[in-house]
Amino acid sequence: MAATLAMATPAEAQNYGPGVSDTEIKIGNIMPYSGPASSYGTIGKAQAAYFRKINDEGGVNGRKINFISYDDAYSPPKAIEQARKLVESDEVLLIFQSLGTPSNSAIQKYMNSRKVPQLFVGSGATKFGDPKNFPWTMGWQPTYQSEGRVLARYILEKFPNSKIAVFWQNDDAGKDQVKGVRDGLGDKAKMIIADASYEVTDPTIDSQIVTLKNSGADTFISLAAPKAAAQAIKKVAELGWKPHYFISSTATSVGTVLKPAGLENAKGLISAAYIKDPTDPACKDDAATKTWIAFMDTYFPDGDKLNSTNVYGYVTAQTMVQILKQCGNDLTRDNIMKQTANIKDFTLDMLIPGIKMNTGPNDFYPIEQMQLMRFDGEAWQLFGEILDGEVRD
Repeated sequence: MAATLAMATPAEAQNYGPGVSDTEIKIGNIMPYSGPASSYGTIGKAQAAYFRKINDEGGVNGRKINFISYDDAYSPPKAIEQARKLVESDEVLLIFQSLGTPSNSAIQKYMNSRKVPQLFVGSGATKFGDPKNFPWTMGWQPTYQSEGRVLARYILEKFPNSKIAVFWQNDDAGKDQVKGVRDGLGDKAKMIIADASYEVTDPTIDSQIVTLKNSGADTFISLAAPKAAAQAIKKVAELGWKPHYFISSTATSVGTVLKPAGLENAKGLISAAYIKDPTDPACKDDAATKTWIAFMDTYFPDGDKLNSTNVYGYVTAQTMVQILKQCGNDLTRDNIMKQTANIKDFTLDMLIPGIKMNTGPNDFYPIEQMQLMRFDGEAWQLFGEILDGEVRD
């Protein structure tokens, strides 16, 4: 019997996919450390810091995480190049949290054709939750459509006679967000009297904001990435425009968006959230926030504690570690996807209380809840109840 067990143990231990050994798990990542969306690069740094923490604590089931992160400068062709390098040269087990709708769209077919997990995509585009056509791709955050509907329902409730202007990024992410707003407004979508798009490479968006103000709109929905969002806040203030102002959750960082735009200019902004904001006074005595601050002090001391995207990097990395733990010693790509599609009421301390992650074989949207928040000139303040967002095609 002892001989039989001795023979079985190595066979069991070899139930590994590429990039896995008895001591290591290789995880790939693609981030815009340079280029027009470089403000998001801090996410990759926060994730790398969290994996260092895990490794210092012994790793996952005794295996250290080898986090290999490359820059794509927010360029789809570069993202394809980096994905191929990670899969074919570095032989990673999976690609985790590659950031941006354009980059992930560019590599999605490649990842699925190679049957390599493209996990917890750094985008809220609905296309990354389509298990029927792309069974190896899964998002993480609430979809842009869900967020758009949440904001639209609030406008219908509080400002039912609004004249709405929408500012959006000209890509799949922006189109998803606009669709969500229109879906949320339903038969009142005619309340949108003007919209204007911008390219992520545009040096300025002043002309679009002037056009939207001149439309006569009294409600403004900004669905822009951080750089353009900050420019829009500043320009709206310069023009003396005083609309009911809504902003995308991806551009709510106090440190990288609101401070550059001027905190006084950002007062009254409304958005939606699903992770805790470290600038929220309500988090001052929160044990989870204190733990996060201690993590930042130790593993990412150069990171901005006012930047909520560093919380995003932290919680996405925690989710990845949870999946690896669920896999145990069966670290194959098939089991990675099986476990990722079997998340049940999982939560993390830096998620807003009440928000839980759930997935299934036909549900590749882990988080579908948000809560509204308002900026008071110094910090974001949550209000209202946790809202569920239904995902539609």
